[in-house]
Parts: sequence; structure tokens; C-alpha cells
Amino acid sequence: MIERNHATLSIRAQCRLLSISRSSFYYEPQGETGMNPALMLLIDRQFLETPFYGVRQMTWHLRNEGHAVNQKRIRRLMRLMRLMPIYQKPNTSKPAKGHKTYPYLLGGLRVERPNQVWCADITYRAPRPGWSGVHMTGMH
Repeated sequence: MIERNHATLSIRAQCRLLSISRSSFYYEPQGETGMNPALMLLIDRQFLETPFYGVRQMTWHLRNEGHAVNQKRIRRLMRLMRLMPIYQKPNTSKPAKGHKTYPYLLGGLRVERPNQVWCADITYRAPRPGWSGVHMTGMH
């Protein structure tokens, strides 16, 4: 969009025409550096074993393994990896106001032949190992 070596328009003029600031044109994202990718791998492995670990428990676990981390860093990395712990929300068994309660239709029914009654299983299945949705640049 913006040509650095344009014959007649400077970068400043091109940015003004496109209504963007010059600083946003020159800015290049740094990506994850240092020990963060290694920490993300540890977090991912532990999260697959204990998907109920939140930021505090994950921080505690990594500190027990000898890593110097704080909650702020773990919170940022877990958010970057889009990890949300599984835990019981309050009052999940209470129906919302106006929620229709459907009757149990199989009460008293005697199942006597194949395919007379069907059911569905909504079991949770963990994603494959790795955080495939995260794109990191500048890693070495």
C-alpha cells in the first residue's frame, strides 16, 4: 500500500492520504522472545493434564518446577494461547426464568427392540497437543 521509495509522495503524505499514523506504518510486532515459547509449551502440556488449572494454579505449578514466573506473565500467555480453565460456574443447575422444562418422554416406556430409542453423547474431547491457533513471529 505504501511505497517507501515513491517518486513524488513522501511516506508522511502517503500515510496522511490513507488516514494512518506514521508510527503505525513503521511499527513491526516483536513476537514472543526469550523463554516464553518454552513456558507456553509447559503450560500447554500441563493444561492437557489438568484443564481446570487457572492462572493461579498454573503459576503455582510452574514455580514448584523451578521456573521464575508471576501471575501476570502466565495470565498473558494463557490468554495468548486462548486457554480457559474448566470449572463449575455458580448456579448452573438452576433454570433461567422463563426457561421451559421439557417432560421426560421415556418414563415408563419398555424398550423391546433395536432402534426403538436413540441417545446422543456430548462427551468433551481435548484438542490435539499443541496450541495450533497461536501465530508467533520473531521466534528464534
